[in-house]
Amino acid sequence: MTVVIAHLSDVHIDDDPRSAERTRAVMAYLDALRLDVVVVTGDIADHGLRVEYERARELLATRHPTLICPGNHDERSAFRQYLLERAPSSEPINQIHRGERFVLALCDSSVPGKDHGELSDETLDWLEYVLAGAPGDTPVVVGFHHPPVPLHIPYVDGIRMFGEERLASLAERHPRLVAFLAGHAHTAAATTFAGRPLLVAPGVVSTTRLPWVPGDGLVHLDEPPALAFHVLDEGRLTTHFRTVTTAADPEPAR
Repeated sequence: MTVVIAHLSDVHIDDDPRSAERTRAVMAYLDALRLDVVVVTGDIADHGLRVEYERARELLATRHPTLICPGNHDERSAFRQYLLERAPSSEPINQIHRGERFVLALCDSSVPGKDHGELSDETLDWLEYVLAGAPGDTPVVVGFHHPPVPLHIPYVDGIRMFGEERLASLAERHPRLVAFLAGHAHTAAATTFAGRPLLVAPGVVSTTRLPWVPGDGLVHLDEPPALAFHVLDEGRLTTHFRTVTTAADPEPAR
């Protein structure tokens, strides 16, 4: 049997109804599907405010198991308290979902007060423990906000994950790690890292303009929200990208 992971990122909830509308449309789409887990790879709030996390908690509610990690726009203590409804803390927010046929480990790559990413010693130790403890030949998918390699988008590459060689070294010791998931770039992208697929989810709130595409501004605001579906079957991952209709865009999901 296959495992289906829905992967969205960069909802950037703020006081503009646009971000809420786009997030609501994506979650309504997902609620009608058969999924094993939903993963949201960061930048949940646009300014790290309590009201944004309270709104995000409502918008991201779904009948599916869900894991959510912070991005560079997030604030750890408020994220914990008002989104996850846990005691506030500034420690890394690392989470795990143990499915029937897979394990999903979601790491906190945010660096408080900075836009770039890095995995702390605490997070790397936690991930090592998760990988070592995964039963048998169970495949493990690892996610975080910041991509650990350049994506050939200068602005994004300047604030990607750094210190990635430590993550690559960890991956070499654990062959059951089958793929990496990331967000941050606001564009659907597929590449490799440490010999594994690295799949970057498109943005829900906006789409990054690629350097070789003519036009003004860093992002497209008129492109529809989009997400990825990762299908895990006998250790092999297949990824599909889809856009989703909103009230402002009458085109069907495709």
